[in-house]
Amino acid sequence: MPTRDEAWPQGTPCWIDCQVDDTAAARDFYSALFGWEIQDGPAEAGGYLMATLDGRPAAGIGPKPEGMSAMPSVWTTYFAADRADEIAERVTRAGGQVFMPPFDVLDVGRMFIGADPAGGVFGVWEAKAHNGAEVFNQDGAYCWNELHTPAYVQAHEFYTKVFGWHYNEIGDGGSFIYSTFALPGSSHEIGGMMDASALKTPPYWLTWIQVDDTDVSLAKATELGATVIMGPDDSPFGRMGIMQAPQGEVFGVIDPATTVGEAPGA
Repeated sequence: MPTRDEAWPQGTPCWIDCQVDDTAAARDFYSALFGWEIQDGPAEAGGYLMATLDGRPAAGIGPKPEGMSAMPSVWTTYFAADRADEIAERVTRAGGQVFMPPFDVLDVGRMFIGADPAGGVFGVWEAKAHNGAEVFNQDGAYCWNELHTPAYVQAHEFYTKVFGWHYNEIGDGGSFIYSTFALPGSSHEIGGMMDASALKTPPYWLTWIQVDDTDVSLAKATELGATVIMGPDDSPFGRMGIMQAPQGEVFGVIDPATTVGEAPGA
C-alpha cells in the first residue's frame, strides 16, 4: 500500500478535493463508492470534510466558496509548492491567473487557486501540518492527474515556466496527442496532458482514482446517481471510465492491473 508521510516535491500532484453544493450528499456518495471514511473538520474549517483510507488522508470535500454557488461542482488537482507565494508570482509572469493571493489555511498549509492561460484551473499547496495525500496508487486513492486542453503547446510552455516540468510525447501525433510530464531532473512520470482541441470543451484537470474493478465501480456509481460519460474502455494503461457524480463533478476511475495492448514506446 503506497503511503507518504512527508511533504511532496514541488510540482507534484499532492492533493485532490471537490467543491459541491451539498457536502453531506457527497459524503454519502463517495463513502459508498470508494469506502472512504469521511470526517468533519474543525468548526473553523468552514464545513470542509476529510476523506481517509486506513486512517490516512486521501481527498477532501468542501462547500463552494461563499457567493459562488453558480460555479459548477468540480474536482481540483493541487500541486505541491515549497513556497506558494513564489509559485503564484510565476503563474502571473507566465500569463496565468491567480484568483486570490495565497492565504493560510489554519495551521495546515498555505494555498491558492490559479489557472493557466487557457483557463485550466488548479490548486497549489504549501504543506505545513497537512502534507497532502498520504495514500496514492491504490484502490480508492488518486493515481493520475491529467490536463485536457485545447491549448496543448501553450500549456507545455506555461507549466514548464511554473513548475519546470519536461514532457514525453506518447501519443500518435494525430488522432491522439498526449504527453506525460516529470519534475526537473527526473524521468518519473507524475501526470499527463492531452490535446482536447477536437472535443470543443473548456480545459480542465481530470482526477483519476484507482479501483480494483472498473465495471463494478461504474455500475455502483450509476446506482448511486452518477452518469457514465465514457467507458468502460480497455487500454495499455488499464481499464477505465469517466463519470459525472450526482452534483456534476467529473472524475475518472481506472483499474491499472487490467491492461490490453502495449503502451507507446514499450
